[in-house]
Amino acid sequence: MLILRWSHGWIGARLGPMNSAQTVSVLGLGRMGTAISRRLADLGRPVTGWSRSGVELAGVRAAGSPASAVAGADLVLLALYDATACRQVLARCADHLRPDATVLNLATIAPAEAAGLRRSVPVRYVQCPVLGSAPAAAAGALSLLYGAAGPTPAETETLAALGTVICCGDAATAAALKLVANGVLGDGLVALGQALARARRLGLDRDRTLDVLAGTALGGLVSGKRDRLTGNTTAGADFTAGALGKDAELLARVDPDSAPLARVLALAGAPADADVAAIVAGLADADRVIVDPAAHLFAAPGVPADDELMAPLISYARGHATGDPAHFATAFRPTAHIEGIRGGEFVSWGLDRYRANFTGTPAADEADRVRTVTELGRTGTVGHATMILRHGADTFTDLFVLVREHGAWRIANKVYHRS
Repeated sequence: MLILRWSHGWIGARLGPMNSAQTVSVLGLGRMGTAISRRLADLGRPVTGWSRSGVELAGVRAAGSPASAVAGADLVLLALYDATACRQVLARCADHLRPDATVLNLATIAPAEAAGLRRSVPVRYVQCPVLGSAPAAAAGALSLLYGAAGPTPAETETLAALGTVICCGDAATAAALKLVANGVLGDGLVALGQALARARRLGLDRDRTLDVLAGTALGGLVSGKRDRLTGNTTAGADFTAGALGKDAELLARVDPDSAPLARVLALAGAPADADVAAIVAGLADADRVIVDPAAHLFAAPGVPADDELMAPLISYARGHATGDPAHFATAFRPTAHIEGIRGGEFVSWGLDRYRANFTGTPAADEADRVRTVTELGRTGTVGHATMILRHGADTFTDLFVLVREHGAWRIANKVYHRS
C-alpha cells in the first residue's frame, strides 16, 4: 500500500516544490470541487475550473465549457455528483483530452459504473473516490482511494497535496470500498441518533449524554458533529444528507442486505441540503423507535421492549414489505384466521387463503409505507398487539392475539379494520 502525504512539506516522498508547469482541470465546483481547486491553487498549481452553474473562484481560471477546461490539462479531476453527471460531462470533453492526460474521478459511483467509465474514457482513467468532506480537502487531509496499481509521477504531487493515497488495485474495487466506507458513516449516524433518542426517553441532558458518548466508539462522530447537534454553529454542510442518501441507495443496489440503511436515513426526515448531522437530530427527536428498518416497522412511544413478543410481528411486517408469503408462515400459527369487513361483508380467511394474496413482489409504493406497533403486552402464555399500517391511501389497524407455544410466540388470530 502506497501512502503519500503533504504536511507543510513532503512526507514519504522526495519531492520539491509543486511543478507549476503541470496543469489541473477540475470539472464540478460544488463543495468538494471548490475546496480541491482552492487547495491546489494556493499551493501554486495552475488550475482551471468548470461548473454548470458558472462558479468562478479567485486564483482559478474559469472555463466556459468542459472541452475548454480540459484542453491542454495534464490531470482532469471529476468532482461531480454521480455517474450520470460523469458520463454527460465526459461526453462533452472526451475528444479534447490530451492523449497523455489522466482523468481522476473523485465521485462516489457504483463499481460497475466505475469499470464502465474506465473502459469508455479514451485516456488513462483512475477511479479515485475520497474519504473526507470539503474541510478535509481544504486542509489536504483527504484519503484518496486510488483505483489502480499506483500513481504516475505526473499524478503524485497533486494527489499527495490533497491527502493520503491508498492504492486499491482497480476502478471497481475503489468504488466498492468507498460505498463500504460511506455505509459505515451512515451506520454511525444512525447509531448516534438512536443513542440520543434513548437518552431523551430516559430524560437525560443532551450535553451530558454527548460527553459520555465521546468516550465510546462513536467518539469521532460526536466530536465532528457536536456543535451542529447542540445548535452552536450555523455553518453550511460539510457533507449533505442528500448525498449520503444517494450513496446509501447505491450501496443497496450492489448489496441488497444494506437496503435497511438507506431506509433509515430517509426516515430521519433530514433536508437533502442539510449536513448529515440532521440525520442524527431527526432520529434523536423522533417519537417512535425503529424496530425493523427492512420492514419500515416502528414502535410508538410507551410500547414495551419485548423482543420475543415482537418477533412474529416483525415477520408479519416483512411479509407485507417483501410480498413474500413465507414470512406469514413464520408469523402465524397454521390454524390462524384473518378476519374483518371486506366489501361490506365479514370475511374469515385461513392462513393459506391469506398468503395467496402475496406474490413475492413488494408493492410499487413500498418505499413510502410505514408500519407502527402501538400496543404490545402479555399475560402468561397469551399476548396482544396492535399495529397501524399506512399503505398508500389506505390505513389498516390490525389487532393480534398471540400465543406462546413450545417456547416461541406466534400469532393465533388477527382482526383488522381498513380506513
